[in-house]
Amino acid sequence: MVKVVLPFYLLTFLPLNVAAQKLVAENTTVDVGRTGYQKPITAVFELFNKSNRRLRIEAVKPDCYCVAADFPKKDIAPNEKFQIRLTYDARQLGHFNQQAAVISNGTKKPLYLMMKGIVLEHYVDLSGNYPLAIGALRLDKTDLEFDDVNRGDQPVQELHLYNHGSEEFQPNLLHLPPYLTALMQPEKLQPGEEGVMTVRLNSAKLHDYGLTQTAVYMATQVGEKVRADREIGVSAVLLPSFPEKITNPARIQLSKDSVDIRFEGKSKKSDVIDIVNVGKSELKISSLQMFTGGLKISLSKSRLMPGEYAKLKITAMRDDLQKVRRHPRILMITNDPDKAKIVIKINAKD
Repeated sequence: MVKVVLPFYLLTFLPLNVAAQKLVAENTTVDVGRTGYQKPITAVFELFNKSNRRLRIEAVKPDCYCVAADFPKKDIAPNEKFQIRLTYDARQLGHFNQQAAVISNGTKKPLYLMMKGIVLEHYVDLSGNYPLAIGALRLDKTDLEFDDVNRGDQPVQELHLYNHGSEEFQPNLLHLPPYLTALMQPEKLQPGEEGVMTVRLNSAKLHDYGLTQTAVYMATQVGEKVRADREIGVSAVLLPSFPEKITNPARIQLSKDSVDIRFEGKSKKSDVIDIVNVGKSELKISSLQMFTGGLKISLSKSRLMPGEYAKLKITAMRDDLQKVRRHPRILMITNDPDKAKIVIKINAKD
């Protein structure tokens, strides 16, 4: 047997060739749904460089002249996310499946992306009424808020949905807590069909007064797994109950009910709200909560005798606030029968 010994410089060079870069697509198939004849439609593919080396897209080659490709022409940094767009000219009626090969220095074989959909001769675009997209399923909102709920109430919120795709959907919500139920009508959405999902809150199953928040997840078919990009935020504010007649109640007064923050190049800024009990009995602030992240709050005291003051300090973090979807607010629950719920709005700008 002949034993081959490689020189040291080759041994040190081999790992650099073997450690190939990786090009990964979040979804290799995108259903762009419905469009009209000669109304071009675009599929957006989310990709990222899953390696520790720079990557370059050398070419994106569609399998048909009817598809135009747009992709980054610069190097893509390690772990950087980017997009490739395929646009179909929609010059043929009916269903279409168009594929494109992505050639890069990160993989030995091309990565194949596919866009599919349907071109209709007579098409009315309803997607403008449903600005939020979960794949080819369109929604009118992705947050449900149950405000001013009293114990025993069963309020409902509606999600309006539209099947913008080319396949049948069976929308359903995953990870529903015990206090929420959901009903979809119709149960299945055909391509181009609209529907309503009614979400009902059973306030008797809420444990505490004040704010309760959770996240549920939209699925387009029964049996799908939870995906972070399909999150629906749900919040409920349960108010305390009071006797019909209260003698000498507590009365809360705030120096302001909203806060304007100007970061002016700083990473965080603070402001203070003065609170005073102008009533004739002890004021109790039983709950102080935030609707979103990006804020820190501190209250100097939660029980105030008549005439006493407290300070509420609010600190906003610029980078964290940029990540939140909803408008930042603070919720305060008190024993003032006229102001049991107080919402403080935070307006933050650079």
